[in-house]
This record gives sequence, C-alpha cells and structure tokens, in this order.
Amino acid sequence: MGLGLTKFDSLPKQKSLNPIPLIKKTMFTSATTTTFKSFTFTILKLKCPKHPFFLTTTATTTTSMAAPPSTTVSLRAISAHSSVDTSPSTQEARPAIISQQEWQAWGTQSPFPTQVAEIVDEMMVSERESDAQMKFGGLGGKLKGDFRTQEDKKHRAKYRALDDSEQKLHFFSARQIACRLLGSRGYLCQKCWLPLEDCMCSRVVPCSLWHRIRFWLYMHPKDFLRQNNTGKLLWQVFGIDAATLCIFGIEEHEEIMWKAFMHSETMFGAFIQNKNAPTKSVEESFVGYMSSESHQIDSGETMNFILIDGTWSNSAAMFRRLKERADLTWGDDLPCISLTTGASPMHKLRPQPSWDRTCTAAAAVGLLDELHDVSQFSSLRLDKQAEAVENSVDVLLASLTARRLRMGRSISRAQRHHNDIC
Repeated sequence: MGLGLTKFDSLPKQKSLNPIPLIKKTMFTSATTTTFKSFTFTILKLKCPKHPFFLTTTATTTTSMAAPPSTTVSLRAISAHSSVDTSPSTQEARPAIISQQEWQAWGTQSPFPTQVAEIVDEMMVSERESDAQMKFGGLGGKLKGDFRTQEDKKHRAKYRALDDSEQKLHFFSARQIACRLLGSRGYLCQKCWLPLEDCMCSRVVPCSLWHRIRFWLYMHPKDFLRQNNTGKLLWQVFGIDAATLCIFGIEEHEEIMWKAFMHSETMFGAFIQNKNAPTKSVEESFVGYMSSESHQIDSGETMNFILIDGTWSNSAAMFRRLKERADLTWGDDLPCISLTTGASPMHKLRPQPSWDRTCTAAAAVGLLDELHDVSQFSSLRLDKQAEAVENSVDVLLASLTARRLRMGRSISRAQRHHNDIC
C-alpha cells in the first residue's frame, strides 16, 4: 500500500546483521520452464540441542489491487466496522488510539509494537496541533495533503538522525505499519484485508494443519495490509497458531519468532530462489527423517517453516537477515533444497516480473504437496491441506477480479516493457 512514505523511507545500507541492502532481481532465476519454478530450500542439522527447521520463500506482490477512498482521520471515536462512503470526499472519524484488540484483529497474537504505537501517537498529536487533517487516498492509499508534507519533513529528519542501520530499519518498518493501520481503519476488513464491501471471509473454508507444521509469514512492512497479499490466506485457512505473522524490522515480532526457534527440537533450513545455492529435493531432505524414535508422527516436535512474504528485491534482504541471525545464533549457514511449483493463479492480475515466479500461498501449497509425496508423511492428508489453501487463492482472485470489473479496471495481467524509449 505504501502509505505516506517518501524517498527517505528506503532500507539503509549495512555492514553487519541488520537491514541488508537490496539485491538485484537478477540473482533469482528460473530453473525450469516458464510454467514451473524450481526453488531452492535449505535444510541443515545444527550443533545446538534445540534447533528449528525453517523454510523461506518469496512472494511477488508488486502492486496494490485497488485504492481506498480518500479518508480523513479525526479523533472522534467510532466503531471500526462502520461503513465507509466510497466517494473521494469521504471524511470518516477514527478512534484516537489503536488498542491491543484492534491490532491483533489484523492477524497477529503479538503485543502492539512499541515503536508503532509511538509513531501513531505522534501523528495524532501532530494533527491536533496543526491545521492540516490526516488524509489517506489515491492509488496505494498514501498519506496525502499538507499533513503529509509536514510529517515527511519531521520523519525524514528523525530517520537521518538515527545512529545505526538497525535503528533505521526499526523506524522504517514501524512507520510503514503505523501509516497502514491508520489508513485502513474502517475501510479494510481486518481478517481478509479487502475493502469491507468486497469481504471474502464467508467464502474461505478453514482447515486444520498437521500439528507438527508451523508456518511463519516473514512479511515485509510494505506488504502488510496489501489487498492482493496471499500470505494472509495461510492464517485465514489454518489459524494464527499454525501460521504466524512476523513483520520484517518489527523487533517484537522477530524476537517472538527466534525464541520459538530456540525452543524447537527439529531441523533447521531455509528456502529461497537462488541459482547459486546448493539444492536437495523435499524427498531427499526428509528421507528417513521420521524413522528414529525421536521423529515419530505423534511426537511433540514442530517443524518451523518461514515463508518470506515480500517483493523479489525486498525478499533478498530479508533472507540475508535471516541467514546472518542464524549464523550468530547457531554458527551455521543455510544450505538449500528445491521445490517445484506451478504458476500462481494470481499472475492473471499481478504485473509479475516473470511468469515462473510464484506467490507465498502457492509456495506453501507446493511444499505441502511434495511433503505428501514423501512416504513418511503420506498418511497425514497434507494434499487436502494444500487444496484448502489453493481454494482460498481462488476465492481471493475472484474477489479482486469482481472488484476490478465493478470499478471499470482491466482484469488482464499488465505486461512489463523494459525496452521502451522515452
């Protein structure tokens, strides 16, 4: 959605662990045809006695599917479910604060991040002290008007004054989330992240995920509350205990995820589209995994899979951050395994960089399907669980398509032209 952010809101360069400079898209290449994509996935047994097994993949969400109406935030409290006029001149009152309950309704169990709350409070105070009103609107639902000009100057100065790259990443992510929360209030459904009039929640069929699998949606802040995001479908289908949101650069979220890994007794790995990474198939990686007494079907161990949910350029930085954190924690690198998936149905609407790149939900489907083909997992009905996610992608695609048609917008996939002459 990119709400209220300007040039200063780019990830800082770094020399150590935190925010990593973005890597060019050319490092991600197709290993098969334009119909299927071979993904690299890493799997590694670590030296520590308790170590998680995480999988990472990249989504290719590049554009928001529809712009919200122009809305004005004021300090008069109203219900978060009140209707919103879709005309450009809509001025809706909003609650003065974001409560813990409101925050968690967007798809998380975590406490409301401290720095996000501080930025929200600062923006509310700035509105009270100025003549300008806080407005969001246009493609991407960006902060706009005189208030945006004032806030951009203030936040740009604060960003530049920060001492190191880690502080800058935390501030960058927190401001992204704060603007999205304020701009989406009373406009988006808190469960499916679609406009209230296009809510698809009643058509998504929940399904239980095998209790020993846990997905972590490691989401870039620019993908938070994006309408065409598919990572959100995993917790809509499986629930937030089986599919947990972790936002890149939000300190509380990342600490929760790594603490869970530290208490895991399973394997550890990573998944990324990188032609230079050594690969194994899913079958090769898991062969004999459950043959020992400690890896029985009914044991309490959890396999943690991280799905990197961001654009292709952003996902490279996110993956490197995970690798460096793992190296600091366990002293091991992340080798890779391959996963083959078909083209995502979302390609019909998204202007993807390439047809052979897939979305987060499709990567989860591919993993579950390939695990189902491994003999040790064949009785767990993982194929049915994959089918439930596939069905939810179809529901999302239908909802976005219907909205586009109603708004008179094209439903054909936009083509990228790299050789245009201006």
